[in-house]
Amino acid sequence: MKFLKIAGSCVNQTPLDWSGNTRRLIQAIQEARNQDVDILCLPELAISGYGCEDTFFSHFLIEQAERELLKIASVCNNIVVSVGLPIVHENCLFNAVCLIQNCQILGFVAKQDLAGDGIHYEPRWFKPWDANIVTKHQIAGDSYPLGDLVFEIDGVRIGFEICEDAWNGVRPAQKHYLNNVDIILNPSASHFAFGKTAIREKLVTEASRSYCCTYVYSNLLGNESGRVIYDGEILISQNGSLLARNNRFSFQEFQILSTVVDVIGIRKFRKKSFNFKPNLNISLIQGNAPLESKKYRFDINNQKDYSVSFETKEEEFYRAEILALFDYMRKSYSRGYVLSLSGGADSSVCAVLIAKMIEEARKELGDAVFFERIKYCRLATDKPLIQQLFLCVYQATQNSSDQTLQSAYELASGLEAEFYNWSIQPQLDNYHKMVEDSYGRKLNWKDDDITLQNIQARVRAPGIWMMANLRSALLLATSNRSEAAVGYATMDGDTCGGLAPLGGIDKAFLIQWLKWAEESLKIPQLHYVNSLQPTAELRPAEMTQTDESDLMPYPILNLIERHAIRDYKSPAEVFYALRGITNDNTLKNYIRKFFTLWARNQWKRERYAPSFHLDDKNLDPKTWCRFPILSSSFVEELNTLDNLI
Repeated sequence: MKFLKIAGSCVNQTPLDWSGNTRRLIQAIQEARNQDVDILCLPELAISGYGCEDTFFSHFLIEQAERELLKIASVCNNIVVSVGLPIVHENCLFNAVCLIQNCQILGFVAKQDLAGDGIHYEPRWFKPWDANIVTKHQIAGDSYPLGDLVFEIDGVRIGFEICEDAWNGVRPAQKHYLNNVDIILNPSASHFAFGKTAIREKLVTEASRSYCCTYVYSNLLGNESGRVIYDGEILISQNGSLLARNNRFSFQEFQILSTVVDVIGIRKFRKKSFNFKPNLNISLIQGNAPLESKKYRFDINNQKDYSVSFETKEEEFYRAEILALFDYMRKSYSRGYVLSLSGGADSSVCAVLIAKMIEEARKELGDAVFFERIKYCRLATDKPLIQQLFLCVYQATQNSSDQTLQSAYELASGLEAEFYNWSIQPQLDNYHKMVEDSYGRKLNWKDDDITLQNIQARVRAPGIWMMANLRSALLLATSNRSEAAVGYATMDGDTCGGLAPLGGIDKAFLIQWLKWAEESLKIPQLHYVNSLQPTAELRPAEMTQTDESDLMPYPILNLIERHAIRDYKSPAEVFYALRGITNDNTLKNYIRKFFTLWARNQWKRERYAPSFHLDDKNLDPKTWCRFPILSSSFVEELNTLDNLI
């Protein structure tokens, strides 16, 4: 029998952070070696970082990545390691992985299928590798094999699928199966999306069953470059059984997940497969040393069941957001967060996430590591930690209510954040007088509704920006996805901020999440906001303004958005898809309002602060949803609604 200890590693990298990225990769390799790992799979483009964007075109990036590769190879004694990096071959850029054994580079495999949809833009930078080509690639004057290679080390065959390679109908694993590959390594940079872990588990376990192999999947970890969150998932499966999985969303710089696999067991399973026809065109690269002999005990029949009851959407949102906020803070060298806390749902969600980010990171990392990770903040010892990293301000006008003030105050107190209560009415009055004197008349709610609403939001911006500047902290914008869809936000007002952590999530879910957080996170102070009807509080109280009276019920807004934007349906098609959820005339009016506001407010979506990617469709024009700033606003399409019966 032949037993091997196989491991995957997730690593929290930063684009172009050469010393940091290499340090973390070397630490992961050393930890794997300490655990007697034979073969270690590190993530895709782990040396340079995945999110380098157009810097991939820079020649210095390729040269530096090669230098870092040689440093990493020099510490790979007594272990086989795969690590991802960009390479230039024949003046073309490729997304590649290098296999190293005993400090020697064995060869390179380049990605064949590039991710070019949604948030991914790989075809802009990289060329897909032709699976039929095997050639030589030079680094530092030495030549190494490059192509769709199979490596044989001490009789064990190893092949690769690089992230997107595995998500297509025709994939490298099919050829590996025909070439009797024992182990397939999948170094990935697979973005987080709700529910995606269940899809990944099926992808990995089915691949190991269909292609009669051990399959190792290793993802990146954390908020690497701003918008995209990586959950750091590691999965190891053999012959259709999931042997190991890690806990996602770790605050650690890296994780190692290992398990012992039975190579002979793989081959016995393969013998049972039907219609097996060997491929005689194998490009086989021999390793330079035998795998170190170790004594392992292994019985696949007694393995723990690693399939999980997957987290709820509320739990995934919580874990993804607090990890992303922690990484965004430290990688931007911000000394915490500043928030305009209105007492409403959106800002309350942000407040909870910031406070819990601090609590959860400190709990997992321990004080020594936590404070080392944010040492640039130069924290004082005589003031509570959360008050140094989190400031919130309630900014009242004469239209603000006692209920929202209480909601904001109680939540800030419960979270122990620093809190101020400001009145911005004097500044607002000054703007009114200045404009009225110039315009020659008094402003009134009948004729000047939008003007009077917007100025309140905009007057809130300068003071809160000042607080963020004074603290060298990051100001959060609280705009959500539902507001972005219809432009229900004041530019240079409530959209002010360097980051919009809720920009990818709809309002109906946020309201639901606050109720979950009150119970599950044990924050009783959320009772106050959970008892309120969402409102901008920009009109006088006697006008009883609510968000849904201004727009439409949020659940209906979200359904219209899903059909119109995600599924590219016309107004008539949306009407027939949603007919029955309310009376026909009301539904037609909601559809008219949505399409009109969507088209007219693209310019706002172009200006929103960066937001986190949370699902496999979003409205961010920079990463997913392209729409013209100027258009006909669907005039002809909306006119057809009148004739629908």
